[in-house]
Amino acid sequence: MRASKSEMSKTMDTEEMTMFEGVWGEMHVEYDIFKKRFDVTPLLKGLPNDRDPCPHWGIVLKGQVTMMVGGKKEIVKAGDAYYAPPGHSGIFEAGTELWEFSPNDKLKKSMEVMMRNMEAMSKKK
Repeated sequence: MRASKSEMSKTMDTEEMTMFEGVWGEMHVEYDIFKKRFDVTPLLKGLPNDRDPCPHWGIVLKGQVTMMVGGKKEIVKAGDAYYAPPGHSGIFEAGTELWEFSPNDKLKKSMEVMMRNMEAMSKKK
């Protein structure tokens, strides 16, 4: 299977980010564009240890991501491939674009919590 971002469904378009998504068999595929610095950590509250239990594999095309796993930080820059194991968090810098691949069933569980947290945070603004 193959797809360009323009062939995928645009599922989110906020002032912080734009997300294009698809499901290929058991894998979730997404192309993300971060317009502003985005720290995903507050959205993970309520997941095990307030970290993302879903593993992700990806390639950063532009910008950089700070991955946090087990108290350690790792910078992933444009041109790098990465693996984010269960129990991670991340900060995406403005201008970052990336492809990411995740097991669809595990991602759905994480996204349910993250979307609830996002809605609760938007109501507080």
